[in-house]
Amino acid sequence: MQDDSEKPYALVCTEVWGGNRKVTRTVKMPGLLAWVAAAPIHEGDGGGDLHYMSVCDYDLISRVALADVSGHGRDVDSVTQTLRKLMHKNINAWDQSDFMRGLNEAFGKGENNKYATAIVLSFHRVMGRLAFSNAGHLPPLWYHAAQKIWGWLEEGNDAKKVAGLPVGLIPGTEYSQTVVTLKPEDILVLYTDGITEAGSSRGQELGRDSFLEWAREAPIGSPAELGQNLLQRLEQFRANAKNDDETLLILQRERESFPLMLGEVASSYTVGRLWRSLKRN
Repeated sequence: MQDDSEKPYALVCTEVWGGNRKVTRTVKMPGLLAWVAAAPIHEGDGGGDLHYMSVCDYDLISRVALADVSGHGRDVDSVTQTLRKLMHKNINAWDQSDFMRGLNEAFGKGENNKYATAIVLSFHRVMGRLAFSNAGHLPPLWYHAAQKIWGWLEEGNDAKKVAGLPVGLIPGTEYSQTVVTLKPEDILVLYTDGITEAGSSRGQELGRDSFLEWAREAPIGSPAELGQNLLQRLEQFRANAKNDDETLLILQRERESFPLMLGEVASSYTVGRLWRSLKRN
């Protein structure tokens, strides 16, 4: 496991980073600070939890994908490569429709016929807008910094509904997306069911609601501080050794000043094009 105290890893334009191996890392993206802790049940092999992050060609759009794939180990390795390729292919696209269709088709192909729950988020640093699509995955926790309250990132938060089966189950499934405003210092907590399905010595399952209560009681000085606190509580709660892969991925929008940056961006890229794309969603 990597040391959290090391300097954050900064993603550069056109880069895709992630995988399904054991890792603990702070990652810097345009306008976002992320902290991820992934722990496959079999540390020597790749797990069924996949996480990827990417930055577009123009340092404006960041994408985060978290998937929980059926199976473990080498059977999932080919799927990780598929997800990485899709992240590269769609790296400049704000709209996630093609990405989700491609993900569903890719998971449904091949001998293994894998399926997965997945959540994909795209953040536009200048507009402060977050588009997300959910394919049967657990809803992220959402900390609203201005109001200092916790809630869920799920359907009904703003406008469009999020609907979708896990990817790989039914060809042609449509996946919609919701667009919300992620305000400065807001926090999102993404996780897999290996965390919320952990059991106590009394046979009680942690569950989503208790996990939300933990977040409300945790320090939020940084994504790493919050993540470490949640994992410490998980270890105290859990009665026995874990029986599933576990991934915790925390995102926080950073405060940025844009007057100068907007001028710089306008000279190299058409901001209006992105804005029109944003309004369509």
